Amino acid sequence: MRKEEVDYMLNQMLDSNKNVSDINLTIGKPPQVETFGELMPVDIKPKFNKLTPYQTEVFALNLINRDRRLTEVLLREGSCDLSYRLSTKARFRVNIASRSENYSIVMRKLESKIPTIKELNLPDAFYQIAQVKNGIVFVTGATGVGKTTSIAAVLDEINEKKSVHVVTLEDPVEYQHSHKKSTFNQRELGTDFDTFAHGLRAALRQAPKVILVGEMRDRESVEIGLSAAETGHLVLTSLHTIDAGQVISRLLSMFSTEEENQVRIRLADTVRWIVCQRLLPKVGGGRIAAFEVLGSNLRVKDAVLHGESEGKSFYEMMQAGKAFGMSTFDDYIIDLYESGLITEETALAYASRRGVIGRGIDSIKSARGEATTNIGGLELDQEYERTNVPRYRK
Repeated sequence: MRKEEVDYMLNQMLDSNKNVSDINLTIGKPPQVETFGELMPVDIKPKFNKLTPYQTEVFALNLINRDRRLTEVLLREGSCDLSYRLSTKARFRVNIASRSENYSIVMRKLESKIPTIKELNLPDAFYQIAQVKNGIVFVTGATGVGKTTSIAAVLDEINEKKSVHVVTLEDPVEYQHSHKKSTFNQRELGTDFDTFAHGLRAALRQAPKVILVGEMRDRESVEIGLSAAETGHLVLTSLHTIDAGQVISRLLSMFSTEEENQVRIRLADTVRWIVCQRLLPKVGGGRIAAFEVLGSNLRVKDAVLHGESEGKSFYEMMQAGKAFGMSTFDDYIIDLYESGLITEETALAYASRRGVIGRGIDSIKSARGEATTNIGGLELDQEYERTNVPRYRK
């Protein structure tokens, strides 16, 4: 199999369905594409009923394209990440992983057009994030929920409004920003720097105002990122957490117990916004994003410094901070349900607290005049004989 044949197969897979987001090549399965969150087999020519270990290995080697560093990383660590360009049609973020000494491949299609905050219908808090002068902003969530896209929209807003130097450290570069008002220098892990910590340390010497760190993976990168935020830079980065409140715990876990108090002080001083997102199945097909937004204020800083307590949890602070752009997942999901964008089953399935969602849905149904329970036929017993009730005598 040659590179031309690989490109021919990729073209067929991209054209097989609408809105292809991922290409999946796994041994024992036919070539598959992911569309709207579901894997679909692809009937391509030549026909592959089941991919063999040899076919996936040859495919992987063509993607690596004799890159010595990537080959060494794959053999040493069992997986490697790279970018791949399919002529002018598409770019991919690729992960090649070892599986029982064989290889599986997942290719995430990268969008060429950078979406705006308005086009993505992101919360208004994202406009506030783009106006932040310094500090650190975390965008969190599971893999594949659109963290990179949301951050790209914020950077595009900065690019439209501010004349600043922006340095990005990515693995790989996904959205390629043109020079508008801002000046962009986008660097790729493996090609332009060896680790995020080293790339971040070098970025501080390039006089940027905004630094994007694709992901803070270890203690060293977190420490340098906090230092950058403390010295007047705006740092945008991502983490893998299921909600906004877990970010502080995740960061503290990277440090020793003796360092915890000092790290809490640094986080309280530098954290500006924490945004977590999830993708939910949408009514009529497709998916829609739900957001949890935590901004910085005196109550939040106190909770970061001393930890959460009863009546002083991040969840309660987000509920109380609606007027300032904050929101819990549950409040956002209730709004999506009220707008008819998701079903009741989806709302309950993705809830952080099912009781909150249940009460919100019941309130919406009551306002619409709909039943809030499936129990029917209830009525007062008008024939109840009060004489059968025992009475107390004086």
